[in-house]
Amino acid sequence: MNYLDCTALELAEKIRSGECRVSEVLEQTFKRIEETEPDYNCYISLDREGAFEAAGRVQKCMDEGRPAGPLAGVPFIIKDNICQAGRLTTCGSKMLEHFKPVYSGEAVERLERAGAVIIGKANMDEFAMGSTTETSYFGVTRNPWNKEHVPGGSSGGCAAALAAGSCFGALGSDTGGSIRQPAAHCGVVGLKPTYGRVSRYGLIAHASSMDQVGPMARTVEDCAAILQVISGMDSKDSTSAKEAVPDYLQMLNGGVEGMRIGIPVNYLDEAVSGPIRDAVYEAADILRQLGARVEEITLRYTEYAIPAYYTIASAEASSNLERYDGIKYGFRHPEFDSLDTLYKRTRSQGFGPEVKRRIMMGTFVLSEGYYESYYLQALKVRGLIRRAYEEAFAKLDVIVMPVTATSAPKLGVSLRDPIRLYPSDLYTVSANLAGLPAISVPAGLDAKGMPIGVQMMGAAFREDTILRAAYAYEQEKKACRKNSKQ
Repeated sequence: MNYLDCTALELAEKIRSGECRVSEVLEQTFKRIEETEPDYNCYISLDREGAFEAAGRVQKCMDEGRPAGPLAGVPFIIKDNICQAGRLTTCGSKMLEHFKPVYSGEAVERLERAGAVIIGKANMDEFAMGSTTETSYFGVTRNPWNKEHVPGGSSGGCAAALAAGSCFGALGSDTGGSIRQPAAHCGVVGLKPTYGRVSRYGLIAHASSMDQVGPMARTVEDCAAILQVISGMDSKDSTSAKEAVPDYLQMLNGGVEGMRIGIPVNYLDEAVSGPIRDAVYEAADILRQLGARVEEITLRYTEYAIPAYYTIASAEASSNLERYDGIKYGFRHPEFDSLDTLYKRTRSQGFGPEVKRRIMMGTFVLSEGYYESYYLQALKVRGLIRRAYEEAFAKLDVIVMPVTATSAPKLGVSLRDPIRLYPSDLYTVSANLAGLPAISVPAGLDAKGMPIGVQMMGAAFREDTILRAAYAYEQEKKACRKNSKQ
């Protein structure tokens, strides 16, 4: 029997019931990878040996009647900027081409304790800097819906692997939309949790005040299950929150009766394609029919989100990437006659163009004479954006809005002028600036047959609310598709 079309939770139940064995699922998964990887390039590295060893341990637990965890035996992949002990963790960069950390990220360890089997590390934009997974040192990833299009980024490898059916769940990272945007482009579900909800321990930093580990999966229910496993306080992460973690799965069926939904009309101007604008209004209408109250709103300071985000993110990236100098670890240029030459040659050849572009921009805004004019002003704008969302969520439960303005662009188009790509992050960066949770849910296809998504954002630590709304919407869409086929 073919198990590759199962959701993560469906597969976990089949393994638990004895309908299939973990090794059988892994064989099918690696066979699918062999078939699809030449076309899509979703993975930077695979760990067949380690995966079968883990599968054996999980299967032994179940055979002996011992608890094996809620995700026991389910194949997962990890974005290649999240550490896994003894396994390549490259950040999609020549700089870390051979780096093997000695410890695992907290989210990875929690997944493993839940019985998940990690099969490999996913391709990504170099150091998570990009929106297309075209800046990876290990080659571009292609969208399984159409190989001529990008999968989005920077977690494009995770999203593409899910769409290609070569894994059942993934851990990504989201600094300005890097989970939600590729999820929308590949027709899967991606959730960026509240800042501090999931430990960042073991996540190689891009912009520390905005980076967040989060789940990617085929369904909202799977995302809720993964979030349940990886959430919670971690003493190893000073930004980890002490907020209690609710039972997300149990709360999914709570419905949206009486829920207050806002549609930000200033995010639905002519820049947004017709199919995506229609999908947002359709989502709101579905939630209204299910008992929610819907109103149009205007969010303040949205025009400042992109400059504030790129100023802060570039400044933090410049600081975080100072450590890659050829001395402590990572790539070192073999030819140098002084320390200064070593630094220059190592960083010039170790980093790709997009990373160097952001380092230079970040160094500039942090330099003497410009720090107050740019970086401090961006922090003030961030505060205004955060307060605007706090005011909105004092009256609302969920904001429904686009994830992107268009579906996935063709390969190569964005690289012709990378700076022009930055404004496309308008619909996702505010959640990171304000530290709020947001989820991308598949909303159908556009006229080109490419997936589009709808974004639902909630107040801090109210992942349960946006999951309820997303699940209600997803189930209603599924019912409509089923009825249309009959």
